[in-house]
Amino acid sequence: MASGEGFSDFFYTAPDGLRLHARIYGEANAGSWPVVCLPGLTRNARDFHELALYLSNRAKNPRKVVAFDYRGRGQSDHDPDIGHYNVGVEAGDVLAGLSALGIEQAAFIGTSRGGLIIHVLGALKPAILKAIVLNDIGPVIGVEGLAHIRSYLDRAPKPKTFAEAVDAQRRVHGADFPALTDVDWARMVRAICRETEAGWVPDFDPALVDTLAGIDFGKPLPDLWPQFDALAATPLLAIRGANSKLLSTATLQEMQERHPGMESITVEGQGHAPFLETGDLPERIAHFSIEKKIEPHKSEARAYIGPGFSPEV
Repeated sequence: MASGEGFSDFFYTAPDGLRLHARIYGEANAGSWPVVCLPGLTRNARDFHELALYLSNRAKNPRKVVAFDYRGRGQSDHDPDIGHYNVGVEAGDVLAGLSALGIEQAAFIGTSRGGLIIHVLGALKPAILKAIVLNDIGPVIGVEGLAHIRSYLDRAPKPKTFAEAVDAQRRVHGADFPALTDVDWARMVRAICRETEAGWVPDFDPALVDTLAGIDFGKPLPDLWPQFDALAATPLLAIRGANSKLLSTATLQEMQERHPGMESITVEGQGHAPFLETGDLPERIAHFSIEKKIEPHKSEARAYIGPGFSPEV
């Protein structure tokens, strides 16, 4: 169904029967791999709207872009079993959506949790990954950053008006994002919230917050270095917010050492996770060569991650 805003809505059925949603931009574009956009823990396909419009219309080589709503987010069904809100199940949902669309290979952009899902896809179906953009996520998740996410989700305000919703986001995230403009903050609220009779509410299943309850922030989280090493033959661009507490400079440096062909961008004045539609990021992402030849890393072992994999971000 066409929206009139540069994309069409696509609905499909998950392996367990849930009705899931994705946005499709530039549906008629052909000749190159499509781009698949995967959002963060509580985010949705709207996060990528401006970037997707650029990649599908204004870039030198426009491409088809597919942006997913995971189960429990955006226009996708909520899951009555919150145990299914994990990256293994969500990776399976993405594969089901791509199969329904007839997409066998694509360039993937993963913000935060979306990047974790890309690691899982590399284990489940490595041939589908033609290029990867990781937005403020890597094999090691900063405990401080994840604790911050749980803290603001636990104390999420309940704004009655759009202006109150913008002010609330600025109060929580403003210190980490001094580079954002009033327009950026307003666009953020429209992307992550929906208007209801009760006010502006986050556009995700509230039960998602409960999935963070069992994490012990006093211990390091499981890392994904074996899964990252398995991506060494795939062109990779890593983007980090200069103020990020989730992706450390040390992790980014080790990623570069393990994946010598990796390109990286540090976004000044932004934290977790950088807004991909800001500054020159759309152009730099569009120019990232998805056909670049990279020598394989010495280890190409593909490690399986089952549905129980639990880091939430």
